Amino acid sequence: MPLARIDDDEPLDCLIIGGGPAGLTAAIYCARFLLTTLVIDAGGGRAASIPRTHNHAAFPGGIAGRELLDRIAEQARENGATIATGRVTAIRRRGPLFIAEHDGGIVVARSVLLATGIEDHRPAMDAVSHDDALARGLIRYCPICDGFEVRDKEVAVIGTGSHGAREARFLRSYTRFVTLVAADGPHDLSADERKELDRLGVTTPDGPTKDFRVEDDKLSLTANGKRLSFDTAYPALGATIHSELAVSLGAAARDGGCLLVDDHARTSIAGLYAAGDVVLGLDQISGAMGQAALAATTIRNDLAEQAERVR
Repeated sequence: MPLARIDDDEPLDCLIIGGGPAGLTAAIYCARFLLTTLVIDAGGGRAASIPRTHNHAAFPGGIAGRELLDRIAEQARENGATIATGRVTAIRRRGPLFIAEHDGGIVVARSVLLATGIEDHRPAMDAVSHDDALARGLIRYCPICDGFEVRDKEVAVIGTGSHGAREARFLRSYTRFVTLVAADGPHDLSADERKELDRLGVTTPDGPTKDFRVEDDKLSLTANGKRLSFDTAYPALGATIHSELAVSLGAAARDGGCLLVDDHARTSIAGLYAAGDVVLGLDQISGAMGQAALAATTIRNDLAEQAERVR
């Protein structure tokens, strides 16, 4: 049975929280399934800050993250989705429905898709300098996305431990000139990690790492008092997973905060779904969009099944 469109004073079919690649792609699908669909986006997502992505299919020469998001949003709107700016601060249940509180009031919905993503932890530099370095490719956050762009260049990885060592090893496949710089003090590396990094020729100066400067198209910094200069630096400092809205409802999450979902993007809470970086994965635009298509289709089918049960 097809799902009927609902009046404005009735619950939405789907509330999507987050307007990144996952949320906006899901909005296209949900709208085309004839579901009343609202996206609420707080802004400031990772994709919007990408100067140019070169590994997203169909864009030879690459595309800026903001332009890509604008295109997806336009497509969502032309298919009937509504996109609003705001921040959802809480979600609660009322029977089978979800009540979402945001800075403009409340929204009632039959289903919720969480596409709130993650926020990378930044190195110790002011916002203006950071954003300038990011726009110029002197700071990068995704070796999978753009390791290709740093071939044979001088690259720093800012971090330590298993995460930092893993990222340094990955980037070593693109360039011989990789330095793993500890952010806050002495490195926290196992003997095996040090041995492997030494074998690869990755130098490992201790921190603290500070006093970042953009100089002659290079990013310079001091590591334990010594000034070093690089073509690009990759912070490997972890990230904040924005899963708190789902976790507050009791949704299951991994230790790091990524939401646990089944093979069809359902969380452990009936009617609550998740897609994109808030779910464990590669943190890739294409992956987020694929998860969103799956989640939106599941939402449509689950709502249709519910409608059949109450006939």
